[in-house]
Amino acid sequence: MEHGDYMAEINGFEDLIGWQKGMGLVESVYRLTARFPAEERYGLTSQLRRAAVSVPSNVAEGYGRRTRADYVRFLDVARGSANEIQTQLVLCQRLGLASQDQIHEPLEQVKEVQRILKGLVRSLELSPKSQVRE
Repeated sequence: MEHGDYMAEINGFEDLIGWQKGMGLVESVYRLTARFPAEERYGLTSQLRRAAVSVPSNVAEGYGRRTRADYVRFLDVARGSANEIQTQLVLCQRLGLASQDQIHEPLEQVKEVQRILKGLVRSLELSPKSQVRE
């Protein structure tokens, strides 16, 4: 898939910082939720894990799409999932499922992913059409 000059140094979605950071976030969420009580298996554990997996999955899927508009749409879905994770992490603390110390790392990771994805969307939206094959 050729995305034009803005993707010239990228060999595949695995090279995207947003995808890499998203994968790290998934690992942190899985480690955190492994500590949750069994009765949360189908509640917040499942919700958090699905939202976390959605982030790098949508980055990868969007990267494979043919148009910039499709790519941005999938990045927006990834950003929405990151917002879900942020909300659910705070909820876990408020419900006593995790301490502030336990959610600190994944919360910082999700904020970093949000910034990266926001920047990527902005760069895609601002890049001249001549740089992107639609």
